[in-house]
This record gives sequence, C-alpha cells and structure tokens, in this order.
Amino acid sequence: MAARVLNVNVGVLGHIDSGKTALARALSTTGSTAAFDRAPQSRARGITLDLGFSCLRTALPPQLGPGPGELQFTLVDCPGHASLIRTIIGGAQIIDLMMLVIDVTKGMQTQSAECLVIGQIACQKMVVVLNKIDLLPEGKRQSAIEKMTKKMQKTLENTKFSGCPIVAVAAKPGGPEAPESENPLGVSELIEVLKSQAYLPSRDPSGHFLMAVDHCFSIKGQGTVMTGTILSGSVSLGDNVEIPALKVTKRVKSMQMFHTPVTYAMQGDRVGVCVTQFDPKLLERGLICTPDSLHTIHAAIISLKKIQYFRGALQTKAKFHITVGHETVMGRVMFFSPAPANFNEEIQENVFDFEKDYLYQEEYLSKDSVSSEENKENDHSGEVQLPKQQWALLEFEKPVTCPKLCLVIGSKLDTDIHANTCRLAFHGVLLQGMEDKNYTETFLPKLKVYKQKHKEGQVERVMDDYSVIGRSLFKKETNIQIFVGLKVKLSTGEDGIIDGGFGQSGKFKIRIPDGLKPDTKMLLTAASKKKSKGGKGDVTKEDESSKNDSAQPVTISLIFKRYVFDTQKKMIQS
Repeated sequence: MAARVLNVNVGVLGHIDSGKTALARALSTTGSTAAFDRAPQSRARGITLDLGFSCLRTALPPQLGPGPGELQFTLVDCPGHASLIRTIIGGAQIIDLMMLVIDVTKGMQTQSAECLVIGQIACQKMVVVLNKIDLLPEGKRQSAIEKMTKKMQKTLENTKFSGCPIVAVAAKPGGPEAPESENPLGVSELIEVLKSQAYLPSRDPSGHFLMAVDHCFSIKGQGTVMTGTILSGSVSLGDNVEIPALKVTKRVKSMQMFHTPVTYAMQGDRVGVCVTQFDPKLLERGLICTPDSLHTIHAAIISLKKIQYFRGALQTKAKFHITVGHETVMGRVMFFSPAPANFNEEIQENVFDFEKDYLYQEEYLSKDSVSSEENKENDHSGEVQLPKQQWALLEFEKPVTCPKLCLVIGSKLDTDIHANTCRLAFHGVLLQGMEDKNYTETFLPKLKVYKQKHKEGQVERVMDDYSVIGRSLFKKETNIQIFVGLKVKLSTGEDGIIDGGFGQSGKFKIRIPDGLKPDTKMLLTAASKKKSKGGKGDVTKEDESSKNDSAQPVTISLIFKRYVFDTQKKMIQS
C-alpha cells in the first residue's frame, strides 16, 4: 500500500516585493504548472499576477499520527500587488495555514495589513516570515531582527494570531539577480516551524464535488487540463463534472497531483483534471462541480460583520466590490438588524428566519455609527445598544455562481491603491441566494424588513369633548384617506384615532374615544381664545401669536411601521 500523503495548503501572502515568490521557490521541491511566475505577463512585469502553486514534501511529523507517510505542503503564492486583491481573496479560501511575508527592512505595509485581515477571516493558523535579512548589516542584523520581531508581536497582540511563530529568513540572498549558488538563510528552520504548525485539517469527501479552478490549458493529444483545489466532496476517474458558468458537462479522463497520476482526489487536494473537447480559453478561472449542484444567483441575504480596520461607515444603498466564492462583482447593499426588542437575542448560526420582522438600517450599526449615537440618546444608561447579529441584502450587478454558506467579502477596491487604508469593509456568510431574475417581485416581498415612521403635528382646536382638529401632520396634497383608522397620541396623554380630512389644507379630525381630560380642554380653549383675540383684521398674525403663546401647543404623534418590500405600502401599528 502506498504511504499516505497528507496535504496542507499554505498561503504565502504579503505586500508586493516582500519576496513571496522567492520564498516559495526556496521552499519548494516540486513546481506545479502555475508555479513561480511562469505566466509571460508576470515575468514581463516582474510581479505575481495570479495564484502560483508549488509543493514541498517532508516526513510526517509525530503530532500527525503514527506510521510512515509524507506531509505535503501545497504553497499558494498569492500576488501582493494591491489591484490583485480579488485574486488573494480567492486564494485565501483554500488555505489551512498562512505565511505572512514581511520585508524586514520595511515592516508592516498597507497590503501586509490587508493580508492579515483576510487571514483572520479565512484562516486558522499563521507563521510570520521576516524576509530579506541579508540586506541588514551583519553587525546589527540580530538586534534589527529582534526589534522587528517585537514590533510584529505588538501588531498581532489583538488578533487571533497573537503569539504566533516569527521566523527570520533570506529566501534569495543578493536579490533576484544573484547567482543560484547563493544558499537561502533560515529556510530549513522555517520548514521545521511549518511542520510544528501543521495540523490535520478537517476533510470531508462526502457531499457535492466543488473545485476552484485557477488555471486551464491544453496538452496536445490529451485534452484540456483544469488545475485547482477541491473545496468540497471528491472526484474519481470517469465522473461527470459541470462547468456551471458555461452550463457545460464533461467527463474526467485522467487526473494528476503534482505530476503523479491519481484515480481519486478529495477536499483540500490540489489536482489537475483532464477533460476532452473543451477550449481552455473559455475558463481561465472559476468553479467546476457535481452537475446541477451550484446555483447562479442575482441577489443574496448574508449575515455580516464590519472589518474593524475599515475607516468610515457602511451605508445602505452604497456599492461595494463583493467577492462571493471565487468571483468578484459590484453589488449594492441594504443593512438590517433584529427589531430593537430582540437586539440581545441569540441568533441561530447560518440560518435565516423569514418569519421574523427585521428593522431597516441606514447604515451598519457599530460603536461609531450615527444611528447608534441616536440609540444611545434613547437609552438612558448611556451605553450603545448594538444587536448581536446584523444582515444585508446584496443585489449584484451581474449574476454569480456560488455554493450556499460560502464566504462573502465586501471591499472598496476603487480606493486609491497608494492610500494607507484598509479597503476591506465587511465579511459574512451567504445564507440565502435568489436565483429568480425577477426576485424583486417573487422573493423580496417575503423579506419582512420594516422602517419605523414617526410623524408629528399639532392640535389646532377642540370640536367637542370627544374630537379635535389637527394640523401640520400631513402635506396639503396628502391623501388623508389612507391614514384613516390609525392611532395617534396627544402630548397630554390621550389616545386618538384619525377620523378623516377636514377642509382642503391638510387638516384632519381626530376622535378621542375616552374623551379629552378637563386640563387638556382648558389648555386648548385658552390657546384658541388667545388666537381669536388677535382681532379680525389680523388673521395672518394667527401663527405669530401662537408662537409667542406661553401655553405649550398640544402635539399629536403618529407612529407606524411600513415594510420596505410590501407592494401595497400598508401602514402597520402594533
């Protein structure tokens, strides 16, 4: 029986020019088709444009079980150029362990910080690699490394990677032009650290097959090879696989893992799948899967969290670059939360309940958002009340193909690349996709998101003990008929019901079922007497005198809610 090979995917992330590709080359024993900047445009520009993959094989460390076997680290070299962040986000979803590469002469840079954010979202373990130590003068090298190590420990203190290993190396002493005879420094120590950090990632061969393809090329006489990482399920020779973006199904003719033919591969494996009669130009990257297992969606409901390093508010109706699965598209967001009474309720994870009512939010609620300041004023304890969970409706500019419960990241990738700010705004989980193109009519009315409406007006005069005339609640042109029957409250405490319009100027009649209190009646009668004292010729002064009136006007408040997606725009009062 062949010795078992355990595959662990290691992401090599960091700022541009921190030496990621050189480090992957120094670590690797086998390059895959995509490794080491083989793409002509990468070589021409001298930067990594796409995910490069290569592997390093070593003996299985004791913590990963007894018996013979090999540990295979698949190194995923992610591009560090800011405009290629879409590719990095795609790569981070297939990573078990992350290496954050830092240029020791520069420390943390903008993209190193973004890579750290992506790592916190998508990764469990990290090793920091301080690269290019050969550029430090030999006499001061050790103290400079210690200083940078302390700095990095401080940076990572409040992240989930606090206390992670930090290793100093020179992947390519002398830089890219140096002769190959120059031996890398610290790489064997790094391999030992990687072995100590390796763990048995949870792999599950059951369920639908889904693979993220990152390269597609043809081999003469063989067919078209799609290389990528299996995200879920497993695949065998002879299986049918679908390319959902093209609605094409093909049969698996042969498979390889790092130049070794195989008949079976499962979740977490890096594999090349060969099919026939398929033009590689049609699929540079994307997903392949068990036929009919993926959905193409036009909109989605996600649960989400704001990324703490993103500066600024997350506004409803704003557009973001939304990365869903392995695609990035523009999308518009609408944020909503539980109803205020349920802010502290425990929410079941990864499930969305269509039976509940949700409150529309102008922006994502966080400690520094405007809406939460208002909540603070309403809440007399002075503490900001924040819900345990918030959601968003995403509406995509073009449909995306993705699995359910996949990772979603929202970013502002159009922010100036050179600005020193984090462009990743939020991350979440896709709970419900909308496949129907006409989802606004067929699906959204089921989503019970409401806006709380509060209108205020004034009592103009008393008609009798059980009715008053009100003004300033509606505009002249408002159809008051639709408000008939709604409950209102007077500032003096009485409950009333809107009975109908009064005249043509937006005034209306209110019925007070329990009658006006004597005090209220006195207050209103006094106010209207003062008004009439203004004299017959001074009708225009009526408003003036009521402004200077020492008697406080009696206000009318109308509170109702309206569901955002209710086509009939009904007003609801609890």
